[in-house]
Amino acid sequence: MRIATWNVNSITARLPRLLAWLESSGTDVLCIQETKTTEEAFPTDALAELGYESAVRATGRWNGVAIVSRVGLADVVGGLPGGPEYDGVEEPRAISATCGPVRVWSVYVPNGREVGHPHFAYKLQWLKALRDAVADDAAGDRPFAVLGDYNIAPHDSDVWDPTAFIGATHVTPEEREALAALRATGLDDVVPRPLKYDQPFTYWDYRQLGFPKNRGMRIDLVYGNDPFRSAVSDAYVDREERKGKGASDHAPVVTDLTV
Repeated sequence: MRIATWNVNSITARLPRLLAWLESSGTDVLCIQETKTTEEAFPTDALAELGYESAVRATGRWNGVAIVSRVGLADVVGGLPGGPEYDGVEEPRAISATCGPVRVWSVYVPNGREVGHPHFAYKLQWLKALRDAVADDAAGDRPFAVLGDYNIAPHDSDVWDPTAFIGATHVTPEEREALAALRATGLDDVVPRPLKYDQPFTYWDYRQLGFPKNRGMRIDLVYGNDPFRSAVSDAYVDREERKGKGASDHAPVVTDLTV
């Protein structure tokens, strides 16, 4: 079984590449972030033509998450139970579903913007709510994983130059402590292998030749429980999909399971 996560940075802009990638990669389940569309405008029909069912949580031009599956899609829960609002709005950042033998979440963790900004406090509150929401499944016997754009680099080695991030979000002790709290539920990081260079970066800024210079970050993560991790036969970052015209600034992270 092949499960992947990909921040597509607008599914409308990325649709031709997405459909081609699904066909060529043989992915069974894809967790998508930053759909940047409404649920009504999500390309459900185009995906159905390839044999995928869709579950979508989206409200418009910002955020948005989805799960598409060709191995079943059941018990869908849209949103983060107990999650905080930002400026009085519940943002579409989480969705979960059972796909065959595996339960998955697709999450788009708040960016945080700047340390000390209200959005940073919101990010930490959101992560606490996520920890509480997944605790039972994380401790369970069924393969379970939370996949998505976490907007956190777990270690200094997960950014191209730690000195460039001093004082910035994505690398703070508070954010990494939130990841540690998530691991305490029974989840752990499924670290993919890179297809080029030494570090499995998943994101490269469009600006300042970030991708050609490999100035990347590993912020798209797969956190699985023990039954999930024990079934992993391979995991890698499909860096090729970051290349060329019309690419997202994130690459898909692919995990193969023997379930």
